[in-house]
Amino acid sequence: MNPVRIVGIVLILAGALGLALGSFSWTKETETAKLGPISLSVKERQSVNVPIWAGIAAIVVGGALLAFGGKKG
Repeated sequence: MNPVRIVGIVLILAGALGLALGSFSWTKETETAKLGPISLSVKERQSVNVPIWAGIAAIVVGGALLAFGGKKG
Protein backbone atom coordinates (compact mmCIF):
# COMPACT_ATOMS: atom_id res chain seq x y z
CA MET A 1 0.00 0.00 0.00
CA ASN A 2 1.54 3.30 -1.04
CA PRO A 3 1.68 6.43 1.15
CA VAL A 4 -0.94 8.29 -0.91
CA ARG A 5 -3.55 5.64 -0.14
CA ILE A 6 -2.62 5.70 3.56
CA VAL A 7 -3.10 9.49 3.64
CA GLY A 8 -6.44 9.04 1.88
CA ILE A 9 -7.63 6.54 4.49
CA VAL A 10 -6.46 8.79 7.34
CA LEU A 11 -8.32 11.77 5.82
CA ILE A 12 -11.52 9.75 5.46
CA LEU A 13 -11.31 8.56 9.06
CA ALA A 14 -10.53 12.07 10.36
CA GLY A 15 -13.42 13.53 8.38
CA ALA A 16 -15.83 10.90 9.66
CA LEU A 17 -14.71 11.48 13.25
CA GLY A 18 -15.04 15.23 12.78
CA LEU A 19 -18.61 14.83 11.53
CA ALA A 20 -19.54 12.33 14.23
CA LEU A 21 -18.07 14.18 17.20
CA GLY A 22 -18.40 17.80 16.10
CA SER A 23 -15.69 18.98 18.49
CA PHE A 24 -12.84 17.73 20.62
CA SER A 25 -11.46 19.00 23.89
CA TRP A 26 -8.48 18.54 26.15
CA THR A 27 -7.33 19.68 29.57
CA LYS A 28 -4.28 21.90 29.79
CA GLU A 29 -2.54 22.22 33.12
CA THR A 30 -0.48 25.34 33.73
CA GLU A 31 1.65 26.11 36.73
CA THR A 32 0.97 29.65 37.85
CA ALA A 33 2.99 30.05 41.03
CA LYS A 34 5.54 28.07 43.02
CA LEU A 35 6.36 29.24 46.50
CA GLY A 36 8.74 26.83 48.20
CA PRO A 37 7.07 23.43 48.57
CA ILE A 38 3.68 24.83 47.57
CA SER A 39 2.77 25.14 43.91
CA LEU A 40 -0.45 26.44 42.47
CA SER A 41 -1.67 25.07 39.19
CA VAL A 42 -4.68 25.77 37.05
CA LYS A 43 -6.43 23.25 34.82
CA GLU A 44 -8.03 24.79 31.76
CA ARG A 45 -10.40 22.88 29.55
CA GLN A 46 -9.98 23.87 25.93
CA SER A 47 -12.10 22.75 23.00
CA VAL A 48 -12.10 23.10 19.24
CA ASN A 49 -15.23 22.89 17.12
CA VAL A 50 -14.79 21.06 13.82
CA PRO A 51 -16.83 22.72 11.05
CA ILE A 52 -19.08 20.46 9.03
CA TRP A 53 -17.51 21.64 5.77
CA ALA A 54 -14.05 20.59 7.01
CA GLY A 55 -15.23 17.04 7.75
CA ILE A 56 -16.93 16.74 4.37
CA ALA A 57 -13.88 18.18 2.58
CA ALA A 58 -11.57 15.70 4.32
CA ILE A 59 -13.78 12.80 3.26
CA VAL A 60 -13.96 14.04 -0.36
CA VAL A 61 -10.20 14.63 -0.62
CA GLY A 62 -9.47 11.28 1.02
CA GLY A 63 -11.82 9.53 -1.40
CA ALA A 64 -10.16 11.27 -4.35
CA LEU A 65 -6.74 10.18 -3.12
CA LEU A 66 -7.95 6.59 -2.83
CA ALA A 67 -9.55 6.67 -6.26
CA PHE A 68 -6.86 8.50 -8.23
CA GLY A 69 -3.76 8.61 -6.03
CA GLY A 70 -2.59 5.08 -6.59
CA LYS A 71 -2.71 5.18 -10.39
CA LYS A 72 0.59 5.24 -12.20
CA GLY A 73 0.66 6.64 -15.64
